[in-house]
Amino acid sequence: MSGQPFARYRQNLLSSVQGNVLEIGFGTGLNLSHYPDSVKSLTVVDPNPGCNAIAAQRIKASSMTVEMRLLSGERLPFTEASFDSVVSTWTLCSIPKVEQALQEIYRVLKPGGHFFFIEHGLSPQAGIRTWQNRLTPLQKRIADGCHLNRPMKDLVTDVFGSAEVDEFYAEGMPKVTAYFYQGKAKK
Repeated sequence: MSGQPFARYRQNLLSSVQGNVLEIGFGTGLNLSHYPDSVKSLTVVDPNPGCNAIAAQRIKASSMTVEMRLLSGERLPFTEASFDSVVSTWTLCSIPKVEQALQEIYRVLKPGGHFFFIEHGLSPQAGIRTWQNRLTPLQKRIADGCHLNRPMKDLVTDVFGSAEVDEFYAEGMPKVTAYFYQGKAKK
C-alpha cells in the first residue's frame, strides 16, 4: 500500500488528525510523513514484529516522537478516553476480531474525538462481491489475515452509530481488491 495514489489517500485522510493520536496497525510507518503539525503525540500499535525494523528507520528519520507498542488492536492497554484521534489505514481487514478492535477504538477515544480510517472491503457490485467471497480464504492465508469482503462502513457504524464515508474504487488496482472506504466517525 505504498506509492501513488496511496500517498495521496493517506495525505487526504490524515490532514485533519490532531491532538494525542493512536494509530492501529502502524506497520512499516508509511503514515508517519503525512501527519500534520496539529499532532501533539503519536502512539502506534502493531502485532507484527517483522515490521518494526523498517518502522524504526522511519521513526528515526522523523522529527515526531513516537511511542511504539507491539500489540493488537483488540486489547488496548490504554485507559478510557485517552486519545483525541485514532487512525487505521488498511488494517481493519486483517484484524481477526475486528468488531472487538472497533469497540476498543471507541473506548479509548475522548468524547468528541474522531476515528479516521481508510480500508478496502466489500464491493456493492454483485459480481465483484462473489469473487471477493471466493478469494478471501486464500487472501487470508497469503496476506496476513486480510479479508477482501468486510463491509467496512457497516462495521464502523455499528460501533459509532454513524460515520462520514466516501466509497470508491481505487485507481490502478483490480476491482476485487480496490473497493475503498475512507471516512471519519465521531465519538
